[in-house]
Amino acid sequence: MHGFSARRVALTSIAAASALAASLALAGPAAAVAPATATATYDCGSAGVGTVTLTAADSGGGKTIRVDSTDIRTQYPLKANTVTATLKLNKTSGGATSEVRFSGTAHAAAATGDPISFGPLPLTTGSLSDGDTTDSAALGGAPSETNWSLKLTVNKPTGSFSSYCTATGNQSAAFTW
Repeated sequence: MHGFSARRVALTSIAAASALAASLALAGPAAAVAPATATATYDCGSAGVGTVTLTAADSGGGKTIRVDSTDIRTQYPLKANTVTATLKLNKTSGGATSEVRFSGTAHAAAATGDPISFGPLPLTTGSLSDGDTTDSAALGGAPSETNWSLKLTVNKPTGSFSSYCTATGNQSAAFTW
């Protein structure tokens, strides 16, 4: 008899399905962030002062935060993906506090006066483990090169310039990763 018998095909199919199920079980589910969304008040100088919505996600392979605000507006027309947004948050892990940063150039084109919307921004500085918390830290004083929570760097062929924002209070709820 040539070829595979029905029994051999069935056994091979069962073995393949079992191997797939085992690998999925070992991979585990994607980690969740709680809450998924929080708000905080940010002062961005001439771009505005107001509520910023932060939306966190953990795909299991990458931790990201999206930054959106209808109160804070673009000061210049922007081509898509020409602004590097960097968000600094305080991290608490086991009672110790440090800093993490999320940074990237993910955004749509925007006209002058459009609401800001950046992300998702990947975690680029520091690390986050299960149970760690992150929160916007209230900073006193005006936003500047040395005093910022959110930095927006416009990248142009002729050079770049940055605008700075400070969180004026903590988030409505800290993110637990």
